[in-house]
Amino acid sequence: MSWLKSLHIRPKGSPPTPSNQQPSPPVPPRPSTKPPPPNDDNNDTYPDNTTLLQTFEWHTPSQPPPTNSTHSPTSHYALLVRLLPSLHSLGITTIWLPPGCKSNTVGSNGYDCYDIWDLGEFDQKYSRATKWGSREELADLIREAGELGVEVMWDAVLNHKTAGDRVEECWAVEVEDHDRRVEKGEPRKMECWVRYEFPGRKGKYSQKSWGSEDFSGTDWDQRTEKNGIFKIINDPATYPKPPVRQSSSGVSRFARGKPPPPPVRPGKNWAQDVDDLHGNYDFLMFSNIRYTSPSVREDTFAWGEWMLRSTGVQGFRLDAVQHISYAFIRDWVVHVQACSRALRGKEALIVGEIWTNEVHRITKWLETVGQGVKCFDSPLLYNFSRISQDVTSGSKNADLRTIKRDSLLAIRPEAAITVVGNHDTQAGQASYTPMATELKILWYAFTLLRAESSPCVFWGDLYGTQGPLAESPACLDAKGRTLLPSLMLARKLYAYGPQIEYFTDAAVVGWTRAGGKGREGCAVVLSIGKKGIEHCVRMQIGLKGETWVDLMGGRKVMVDGEGCGDFGVLGRGAAVYVRELAEGRERFPVKWDLDLYGGR
Repeated sequence: MSWLKSLHIRPKGSPPTPSNQQPSPPVPPRPSTKPPPPNDDNNDTYPDNTTLLQTFEWHTPSQPPPTNSTHSPTSHYALLVRLLPSLHSLGITTIWLPPGCKSNTVGSNGYDCYDIWDLGEFDQKYSRATKWGSREELADLIREAGELGVEVMWDAVLNHKTAGDRVEECWAVEVEDHDRRVEKGEPRKMECWVRYEFPGRKGKYSQKSWGSEDFSGTDWDQRTEKNGIFKIINDPATYPKPPVRQSSSGVSRFARGKPPPPPVRPGKNWAQDVDDLHGNYDFLMFSNIRYTSPSVREDTFAWGEWMLRSTGVQGFRLDAVQHISYAFIRDWVVHVQACSRALRGKEALIVGEIWTNEVHRITKWLETVGQGVKCFDSPLLYNFSRISQDVTSGSKNADLRTIKRDSLLAIRPEAAITVVGNHDTQAGQASYTPMATELKILWYAFTLLRAESSPCVFWGDLYGTQGPLAESPACLDAKGRTLLPSLMLARKLYAYGPQIEYFTDAAVVGWTRAGGKGREGCAVVLSIGKKGIEHCVRMQIGLKGETWVDLMGGRKVMVDGEGCGDFGVLGRGAAVYVRELAEGRERFPVKWDLDLYGGR
């Protein structure tokens, strides 16, 4: 039998089940694994839900102030200042800013970082401001956020530098791309762009200059004008490469199908405590920072403290952490959290980026670093993509009950930041992840309205993306309105209380949030079933005779004498039901201005 035949299906527009018909038995609820909240008997209330917003996409336009000015109404920082009140009204509690450090070019997004101490303050690399704005505009934005009670998370690019000021001769050896432990050819002297002197900053904030002793690799040899992955090493006459090891029996382990790891060259080398993809995943791009350098370690510790004290940011997104020494990151986080507790009496939000579909790679980093750090749940995002592709291809494997399979949310929910997309997964980018646009409303309902989820909303889904593969905002209804702001507000107002799941069908699932302690609850239904067909889940919530209304489509359900209702949703859609008399329901659907740039 097709899995579609097992659904409780009612054609669109058909009348509800007659009252004299025997109601279908309620689906046995399965309690969430999240522990129940404290009793309603005390005077506590549930704290406001938190929601993170990534405030940019890869092609976000920004016209920062010229070198002789400090402010521009067309910079991205200035735009965010104007948008913050409306974003806060939807429930945004933290904004993730792009890496606003001085980079290789004026229009760079910041991931090709040149100077982490220059936040748009010094005339370096052809401009004073960064793409996103000036240091003064950043201060305005953080001040406005503080007045609204919105925290600011900074995107910290600590893995590499680029656009050095001068070349320096150093010993290096090329390595294989598929296994960075394997050397290709013999070491030689190369000319690498690894001298960083920051002439525009003139030693303000940090006196450190950088050279080859501070890097373990680079991707360009100026002498031969050749690209590659080059490991920077000590003089091989002083630190010769050790011979290949043999097994104790004298027979090569390779002959038995288990090749031995290549010998580790003494002296300067890749960090050994990184992800083991490609043998050793220390190197990613540009000039790879070596955190065994004492001066690098000291400078980066000082920078983290300076960011908290000087700018007022309250957290960090750590870019590409699987490529950085886990031990260094652990020590850096310990230092930053001590500073944060001293400044604010609480710890900073620190989120690592490890882009993988293998959750064990994420948990290994979390367990090593500790200190309450979190990670983006990329395996969950890949589940969204997998189900999307199964649905659009008509595969019988499409199954909403597998939505959390092998995800961080399933095994370490307290450490998971749930995402539906970001600047790397959008169309045309390096980690592009295909996802049916029409199904994004399901994934956002899942991330925003679950008890165990700490969600991040992507700018490109809220406002649309620019660039050669521009896309409209996500979660559009039949009238072309985006329903994502409504889902965000629903999280702020109604996603509270104990959670019960009804995950018994491959094509339609639901859950309830009971509310309590002065908070409203909700009932949520998701369907990947046939379009135009209403799919129902019978769930228990509310009181007999109450009417519950779908915030997404206006459907109404009356709670019966058993305290249950048949909550419907159209195929390939999401429905979010709340009490008809729930406070704030008149704010739905949320009207949202998508014209950010006035036609420019």
